[in-house]
Formats: sequence, structure tokens, C-alpha cells
Amino acid sequence: MKKDTHPDYHKITVVMTDGTQFETYSCYGEEGAKLQLDIDPKSHPAWTGGNQQILDRGGRVSRFKKKFEGFLK
Repeated sequence: MKKDTHPDYHKITVVMTDGTQFETYSCYGEEGAKLQLDIDPKSHPAWTGGNQQILDRGGRVSRFKKKFEGFLK
């Protein structure tokens, strides 16, 4: 195996959007670096279920609901 082909794997601190921190191993930055997250599972709508809207363009959602309305009853 070739030498010096793999990146340096070291311990960093990850800072969540609410300020909580945890340590993990990563190739990011240098030893002891802090990774400040802009989006995380505590704040992103995909995980929190916030303000999700389904836009019905051309009746696609209506047709889908009609097609499968008795499927799970």
C-alpha cells in the first residue's frame, strides 16, 4: 500500500446550532478544530417536521390520493 495516501484522522469538536458540543473523529481541519454547524437534526425541518407544505401543481397530489385512497384502510 502506498504511504501518505490517507488523510489525517483526528479528534475534533462539533458545535450544534443550540450550542451543545461533542467530540468525534474526522478528517476535517486539524487536531482540536471546531466544526460549527449551521443546520442539524434539532433545527432542520426534515427532522423536526416543521412547516412542510405539499404544493398541488396540476392536480398531481389529488390524483395520487384518489388512486390510493383505499389502499391502507
